[in-house]
Amino acid sequence: MKSNEKAIAEKLLQTNAVRLSPEQPFTWASGWKSPIYCDNRKVLSFPYIRDFIKSEMCNLIFERYPDADMLAGVATAGIAWGAMAADQLKLPYIYVRPKPKEHGLGNQIEGAYEPGQKVVVIEDLISTGKSSLQVVDVLKAAGLEVQGMVSIFTYGFPVADEAFAKAGVPFQSLTNYNQLISLALEKGMFDRQLEPILLKWREDPANWTGVL
Repeated sequence: MKSNEKAIAEKLLQTNAVRLSPEQPFTWASGWKSPIYCDNRKVLSFPYIRDFIKSEMCNLIFERYPDADMLAGVATAGIAWGAMAADQLKLPYIYVRPKPKEHGLGNQIEGAYEPGQKVVVIEDLISTGKSSLQVVDVLKAAGLEVQGMVSIFTYGFPVADEAFAKAGVPFQSLTNYNQLISLALEKGMFDRQLEPILLKWREDPANWTGVL
């Protein structure tokens, strides 16, 4: 089953979870200039849209990973989506912290699990893939079998595709940057002459300097 990429992109734009500003680009923590800013946490405040995206995510998980024993959310933005999907699919659920807890039991993985269980990782978005794959490493070190990763949105950076391929971890996203740009053009959200500039950003975001 192919997820309804256009419908998901529509929902992200509708809730302002994704903002486009090609002429006054955002600056990421990495220092990269970006024509887009994505914050899928916004969607959580819209019950019907939230439910639609959750259902699409569950359909994708059920289709691609029918043998999954549990889901694992990535802290922090992936926690809510993973929990909702696990509840609908009636699967056990865990989540992974960026680093071990500094007090108590010092857990990095929260929840009950057993080595050998098959797990699907839930992310809100994938950029370079670095932080997402660090979570995969934590799960594998705990003896879990990572079947793949599902996210709401991906920028589609070549560096992410290469990193996931190298790690041997398949991943799918409900929608992506190219689909979003196509829809935004269709809606007249920016001048069509900017399309090649925006697509160029995705190919080499580290060296993109904005719209001249």
